[in-house]
Amino acid sequence: MKAAVFHSVNQPLTIEDHPKPQITQDEVLIKVSACGVCHTDLHYIDHGVATFKKPPLILGHEISGTVAEISANVKNLKPGDHVLLPAVLTCGVCEFCRIGRENICKTMIMFGNHIDGGYAEFVKAPAKDVFILPSEMPLEESCIIADAISTPYHAVKNRAGVKPGDVVAIFGCGGVGVNLVQLCSLTGATVIAVDILDKKLEWAKQFGANYTINPNKIPDVAKEIKKLTAGGADISFEAIGNPATMAFAYNSLKKGGKLCIVGYSDKEFPLPAAKTMFFEIDVVGSLGCRPVDYPRIIEMARLGKVKIKPLVSHKFTLDKINDAFETLRKGEALRAIVVMQ
Repeated sequence: MKAAVFHSVNQPLTIEDHPKPQITQDEVLIKVSACGVCHTDLHYIDHGVATFKKPPLILGHEISGTVAEISANVKNLKPGDHVLLPAVLTCGVCEFCRIGRENICKTMIMFGNHIDGGYAEFVKAPAKDVFILPSEMPLEESCIIADAISTPYHAVKNRAGVKPGDVVAIFGCGGVGVNLVQLCSLTGATVIAVDILDKKLEWAKQFGANYTINPNKIPDVAKEIKKLTAGGADISFEAIGNPATMAFAYNSLKKGGKLCIVGYSDKEFPLPAAKTMFFEIDVVGSLGCRPVDYPRIIEMARLGKVKIKPLVSHKFTLDKINDAFETLRKGEALRAIVVMQ
């Protein structure tokens, strides 16, 4: 099969002939239709963030496709089914899985990190982790549910607990941030979108932002948010992974507010302990999404409550995957996907 293989930092992916995965008991083979292009992959390629499996490695963790083969004892799937793979596979038996927090499973396995991912013609997965997609949903575009939509869903619903009427500030309006906007708006919150690129702020408006702020034009973002909200946001999300932006998001909160960190950074974020204590500020992290939430997200997308197709601004074939990453680097794509031919 053809695959885009990651060999080392600051090097383009190479298109290679690669052995097709061989399934074992309880596994299925998926013919990949599309795989989303994510900033997580850029962390490996550009910034030297280590993958658990040492290169060479096939990246890609937002995968949709059709079932090509099943092992003999698999009963919940059949060849030809349209399916979505979650970005992370969970064990189901550790203490965190048993209390419903599978997204922080002790032995989690991530596509394109621990094991080969979806920038390939085929990928294998445990049958228990595969979600069937309704036939009326667009198979290619649905791949982004696996991270770009599911991760914000978990952050909005389970970690931040956004409620109707809340005032929410979202820092960073890329692929994840714009879906924080979409889901907070769908929840009934008033949404303030913050980004340094006007194009991304326009995207945020299209997905439900009530107000937009460009820090390059309004230097004191926290003051502007407090002016708009008569005191500050109830909840702020940081979707970039920048300690400076985390500080802006923290400072935009009202007393009793909550900061939800969704963006990844390997740098420290200085937290003012006195203010956190005295104003009872909550600071929470949010990682991925629980498997139990995927059917709800899929149904919301099927009904059109969560928009999928408008999120995909660019499509690339596998041989153009490095062009896809260049588009991402330049901030030109709302969400790009690689499609298999």
